[in-house]
Amino acid sequence: SAINVFKPDAVLLALDHRGLPFRMADGRGWPPFESDASVHYVSEIREAFRRNCGAASIVQTVPAPPELLFGSLDAGLPGSLRGAVLAFNSAIARDVSRRGDLLLDVDWLAQSVGLGTWFDERNWHIGKLPFSQRALPAYGEFVGRLLAAVRGKTRKCLVLDLDNTLWGGVIGDDGLDGISLGQGDARGEAFRWIQAVAKDLRSRGVVLAVCSKNDDATARMPFRDHDGMILKESDIAVFVANWTDKATNLEYIAKRLEFGLDALVLLDDNPAERALVRQALPEVAVPELGSDPSTYVRALLWSGYFESAGLTAEDLVRADQYKSNADRAQLLEESRDLDSFLASLQMVVRLAPFDPTGRRRITQLINKTNQFTVTTRRYTEAQVQEMELAPNFFTLQVAVRDRFGDNGMIGVVICERMPQEWRIDSWLMSCRVLNRRIEELVCNHTVAAAAAAGAKRLVGEYIPTARNGLVADLYRRLGFERVGATDAGELWSLDIDKFSPFAVPMAVDQ
Repeated sequence: SAINVFKPDAVLLALDHRGLPFRMADGRGWPPFESDASVHYVSEIREAFRRNCGAASIVQTVPAPPELLFGSLDAGLPGSLRGAVLAFNSAIARDVSRRGDLLLDVDWLAQSVGLGTWFDERNWHIGKLPFSQRALPAYGEFVGRLLAAVRGKTRKCLVLDLDNTLWGGVIGDDGLDGISLGQGDARGEAFRWIQAVAKDLRSRGVVLAVCSKNDDATARMPFRDHDGMILKESDIAVFVANWTDKATNLEYIAKRLEFGLDALVLLDDNPAERALVRQALPEVAVPELGSDPSTYVRALLWSGYFESAGLTAEDLVRADQYKSNADRAQLLEESRDLDSFLASLQMVVRLAPFDPTGRRRITQLINKTNQFTVTTRRYTEAQVQEMELAPNFFTLQVAVRDRFGDNGMIGVVICERMPQEWRIDSWLMSCRVLNRRIEELVCNHTVAAAAAAGAKRLVGEYIPTARNGLVADLYRRLGFERVGATDAGELWSLDIDKFSPFAVPMAVDQ
């Protein structure tokens, strides 16, 4: 078919309850509806795409119709259409995660818009349009957010203002007893809710930073001494409180975390500060906030800045890892030279082929890494699985730990094996381990594997993008010679017989 010939990265299954086999075939008596046939029908479609073109499926949950046969009883009544739809959504959500496809929760979107607004029966009967035209912009943005998440374009860091953002009032003027923060006061509870959500975001991998116009010691007082605070200093990866303009401080925060500015979201109650940052740093996301703090959480979360296509074990510890990175950066500033700093880290690097346990994180790294990546090729989880099993591919996952903590998986290498040469299809690493010479260790290991297989050359391609100038000189630094150009970039080759392994300041765990 045309879609299998095209070989898309993913296929969006735009489902609607009226196009699925929820109604039982016999049509006699009760119950008239069930979900198993619909689940099976969608599963067969997904398996066909995966088998014939290798595409992942983006599977929608299905909004339940606004019309109820029994009223409230429909929700829990076996055999009702609403009950069948709820069972279908639950089954699909579980199965999508298990099989490496993607979930688009249109049921939630329709409920947010309002089911009465979402459905337009006239348009369904005329053209089988599954929702009203008024809902189309929201749907389009919702799909776009998920695609952005798959391609690693969601934000990584929430930067928090303090006065009138995390608490009511000005700590420097009002003191600990004068700020609004606590139970029993509507405004104070709204600020606690903001902190609770920020804490929840941190627990799922979003890095938190503080950027406040304040004296440093004064700004830290509530974190240390106010009983109403939910956030603590230990939750904050980078804490900046001074009288420098916020644009400059945001640049410092991004540099300290080794993020691009487009990884940052600034939550700030002050409209003048928001306008300044938008003008000076358009890459930074700045949600518009009203005067009521009880609306801040919705403005932040409905923005889609932190949309996620999956959750890995590394996500759950990422905020701690970046805080450790900030501590490492401070140690580096205090060290006399880079070699002594690297030795003091006591790094241990784990090198292993791709495996099912790491597959989701490998896919996430491939699709999120934009700076340390030589080709910026993107692959679905299904494609990663194929390379994991294919004998003509060499695969490598790289994980690092040191005395500050475990960084988890930070690197991926994919090589196509040929008799005389290995071609580097992809080589990427997380920016949180830059300048630690881990790329030298990866080169040592890859060359050794190629030599053991009888290859004479290791060939790499560098495809420049707007973001990956960081690795423009990578191959040259590692001893490769430029041997030509491709349609998209440069071709580099390393003579394996002439290669001398790098002496690296780290231990290897294989």
